Amino acid sequence: MKFSIQINEGPYQHQASDTAYQFAKAALAAGHEIFRIFFYHDGVNNGTRLAIPPQDDRNIVALWTALAKDNDLDMVICIAAAQRRGLMDADEAKRQGLDADNIAEGFRISGLGQLIEAGIEADRLVVFGA
Repeated sequence: MKFSIQINEGPYQHQASDTAYQFAKAALAAGHEIFRIFFYHDGVNNGTRLAIPPQDDRNIVALWTALAKDNDLDMVICIAAAQRRGLMDADEAKRQGLDADNIAEGFRISGLGQLIEAGIEADRLVVFGA
């Protein structure tokens, strides 16, 4: 089965990101395909490279980055939600006249069209978080 995943909650205020990560990991281990993971609303905060959790806590951003790298996953951050929360890739930062970017490795910024395509291309779109 081909899945797409939408994550609407940030990495540390709700369990949605952890649950989505475990779901993605289990789906891949079971031989399923993941077409795309789309981070929306506060879920875009899963893609910041500037988050530094305490040493005794899990680093969900690093977990997502490793999963994407190991499985060649397409992880998309919604551009509108990202801009509202101060997340920029290098191109968007330059376009906005900013001197820094903060998107973690393995993530990319794009629009809602990527979510629509994810829903069309997958057998199931699984949504985590409100």
